[in-house]
Formats: sequence, C-alpha cells, structure tokens
Amino acid sequence: MAHRSRLAGFIIDCQTDALDAAADFWAQALGCTVAERDAGDAAARYQRLGNTPGELHIEVQQVAHPSRVHLDIEADDVHAEAARLEALGAKKIAFVRERWWAMEAPTGQRFCVVPMAHPERGAPPRRWD
Repeated sequence: MAHRSRLAGFIIDCQTDALDAAADFWAQALGCTVAERDAGDAAARYQRLGNTPGELHIEVQQVAHPSRVHLDIEADDVHAEAARLEALGAKKIAFVRERWWAMEAPTGQRFCVVPMAHPERGAPPRRWD
C-alpha cells in the first residue's frame, strides 16, 4: 500500500524524577527552548523542545527504564510503515495506545512509528509504493 514517511525527530528518555531539570539541560545543551512543559498525557510525561534544528520534533520523556535516546519515524499510515520496516528485519514490540508502533531494529535499537502530525512542515515525506 502506498504511504509516506520520514524521520520525525528524537525522544530523549530520562529515568528521573526531575523532568523539568532534564528538559532544561537538554534544551540548553542543544541550543533549544522548552516549548511545552506538559506535552504528555495521563499515561506519559513529556516536555517538547522548541526552536529545534530543521524543525525536528524533540521531546524529553520521563521513563521507568534506563535512560536512552530513541527516534520516531512518522507516517501517514503507521501500519503500512511498520509492515515495510518488518520486511527490512525490524520487529513489532507493541501497538501503543492504539496510535503508534514501538519497534526494534535488527541491531537492537528501539524506535517508534507515529502518526504524521504536520506533513507540510520540514522535509517532504518519502513516498513508498
């Protein structure tokens, strides 16, 4: 099935009780701002960075697992993109909140396939037939 996808950005997973301090650190380290302190919802705590290079979506997320960085790939059809990536050797880990796929690359890195938020912004998405 034809669909479009592209790199959306990075999520900085922080195993911390001090999410404000973590977001402040990463904003300053990357030369960004904290654009939204409460970007998450009842199930997840995120802070969205602003003034990011190339309009990349960068969030700092409070997590229970060890700290790491993962990337998000956004697609106009998350199921078609997950299937394309599975064909390349990735594994589906979980369909999260009935909105996005958490996946694992053949080399072990975790990443997510999320719905495309603003197709008109940033680099044009790639079309996959």
